Amino acid sequence: MKTIVTTAGRRTEYTKQLAQNAATQLGLSYVDRQKRNIIQLQQHFQSDVLVATKSRWECHGLNSSEPFFFHPSSAKFRLKRLARGERDPLLEVCQLQAGDSFLDCTLGFGSDSLVAAFAIGDTGYIKGCEANPVLAFILQEAFHKGRTDYVEFESLMNQIQIISSDALSYLKQLDENSFDVIYMDPMFETLIKESDSIGPLRSLGVRESLSSEWIHEALRVAKKRVVLKAHFRSSWFKEFGFNQIIRPNTKFHYGFIEKAALNN
Repeated sequence: MKTIVTTAGRRTEYTKQLAQNAATQLGLSYVDRQKRNIIQLQQHFQSDVLVATKSRWECHGLNSSEPFFFHPSSAKFRLKRLARGERDPLLEVCQLQAGDSFLDCTLGFGSDSLVAAFAIGDTGYIKGCEANPVLAFILQEAFHKGRTDYVEFESLMNQIQIISSDALSYLKQLDENSFDVIYMDPMFETLIKESDSIGPLRSLGVRESLSSEWIHEALRVAKKRVVLKAHFRSSWFKEFGFNQIIRPNTKFHYGFIEKAALNN
């Protein structure tokens, strides 16, 4: 989908410069608002619209009623639970420890990576792949340049390196045993009506389906485990040999493949 770059309705020289710089960096066209609203711009240019506001970036998808911008999504309440000493199912299946390395193949809002960052601490490291370069740009600006309203997560965001690439292409570049845990959440296999908060991401995200090649590369790069999150009825668990962890009354389950078990 085509994307143009513009400013918020009340343009300042600061937001104009931000928008022009982003357009150059991403190889997109800068368009002056000229008192047009987002819908008018979308319809006129038949494109998504990346908007520079005073404090953050927003991407208004042509086929979405809500903009994509960084927010911690489920990480906000999950981190509070962890701070109280409660458990998190992702951390349990990943078995992350302080100092581990974690590759998030499907970064999205980065909520799972934020939770992983809490577990591994500042001695570990995290990389997250985002296949849509515009979304990767928004996350990069939020995580490392302070272009976000969620500054309370700054220390965790700083631990996460944003990779503007699809997961399979990035995995192919890596050496064997490069990351302790490889994580994938290809959320578009089955739509969940209750997941309204990810609507903008669903509209703008690159739809990726698991393949034998993807799993092969993930297992090659992983030291310990490859972890999958999918709909509880997904055929992927059985098809690709994941040990599915049954979670009663939940729409999503986790599964894992233990690297050591394959080598025995």
